[in-house]
Amino acid sequence: MLLSHIPSYFKARRDKLMADNPGGIFILPGAVDMYRNGDQSYPLRQDSNLYYLTGYVETDAWLVLAPAAASSPQGKGGYRTVLFVQHRDLDKEMWNGERYGTDRAMKIFGADEAHVIDELDKKLPELFAGAEKVFYRLGTTERGESNDRRVLAAMHAHRRSLGRTGKPVLPVFDPNGPLGEMRLFKTPEEVELIRTACRITAAGHKHVMENIRPGMNEGDIQTMIEHEFRRGGASCPSFGTIAAGGKNAACLHYMSNNEPLRDGELVLVDAGAEYAQYSGDITRTFPVGRKFSPAQARIYDVVLKAQKAGVAACKPGVTITGVHKRVSEVMIEGLLSLGLLSGDVQEIFTNNTHKRFFPHNTSHWMGLDVHDAGLYLNNDGSSRTLEPGMLFSVEPGFYVQPGDTEASAEYQGIGIRIEDDVLITRDGCENLTTLVPKERAEIEALRSK
Repeated sequence: MLLSHIPSYFKARRDKLMADNPGGIFILPGAVDMYRNGDQSYPLRQDSNLYYLTGYVETDAWLVLAPAAASSPQGKGGYRTVLFVQHRDLDKEMWNGERYGTDRAMKIFGADEAHVIDELDKKLPELFAGAEKVFYRLGTTERGESNDRRVLAAMHAHRRSLGRTGKPVLPVFDPNGPLGEMRLFKTPEEVELIRTACRITAAGHKHVMENIRPGMNEGDIQTMIEHEFRRGGASCPSFGTIAAGGKNAACLHYMSNNEPLRDGELVLVDAGAEYAQYSGDITRTFPVGRKFSPAQARIYDVVLKAQKAGVAACKPGVTITGVHKRVSEVMIEGLLSLGLLSGDVQEIFTNNTHKRFFPHNTSHWMGLDVHDAGLYLNNDGSSRTLEPGMLFSVEPGFYVQPGDTEASAEYQGIGIRIEDDVLITRDGCENLTTLVPKERAEIEALRSK
């Protein structure tokens, strides 16, 4: 269904981006149809930057934000929003749905100009007039080389149009720099969308936790949780669902989801719902049967204590690396108490000895992408300080590979990860994913129903 209007915050984002980058021209290709086989395409998912600035969701679109001429309606120092979109085609629309076309690209999405995508190569060189720098991401789009050639050809045509003026070649920058910085700080409307994505995600996880039984298959979990996501209003999963039973949970990005669930083993479920293109991301680990075994419980309590310490550490002024360090220290202390590590906590952390069991970082930014845009380090290499509006995961994990004979046999093949989504606020943080249990007693109570 086509939209009849979009919120005003899309234009506000464009205004801020162009005000912060005077003289810049931003060239952002959108998503294209990708084929899984034959003529069957994957569902379209719009490029996050283009969506962030426009709300436009059709395939084969390009967005150009270009400096405006002094004589234009936008005036000196202003900019033009130019969309290149698919043309209206009643025959194709009968098969694949109605298109916006150029008129509605202007009326609904606030473009100053809209052209059919076939005119991109002709019109793009003209849009460089007045630009002092180019923001375009080379070599990373779905049609990377083809898009690169089109942009570079337009730059060359613009350069030739200048004649012998002696003006330098325009420098090219990655738009993910300024756009990533904007996207890193979530606005109130973004927080509400992510809150909804997290609520839907939590409901799906809780439903699975209540309803799986020994003898079912990992694929049943995927079916069950993704059904709940859609039933809750999500458009799709925000990433590939991980439903890993038993030893499969020791594989961090297990995706097969096709083995039986056995009583006495654990199952790790890492899944998220996507709502209005914003992501939820929760991981819970719980027994396939009714209760954790003693060994499973000991490890689970270590991971949970570390995860809760990480959430507690999240507040303005703390660094993202500081959160990971705190989580790692608590995890190391727990592993020392179980005899899985030996030595001094700080020495183990410095030497990364604990990475045998906890190999990944604690957090990733979240938003339009489940691993969202934004720098983790400052220009001097120091860790980013947390500020209100930042939103990220807290997800320590413990994994012993099935063949790790140096570990006690009772721990071999165990994988446990616990993940919540945390928003930094003025006074501390808000955990957006508390609706799904993580306390061992709560989990066992649910599993015993």
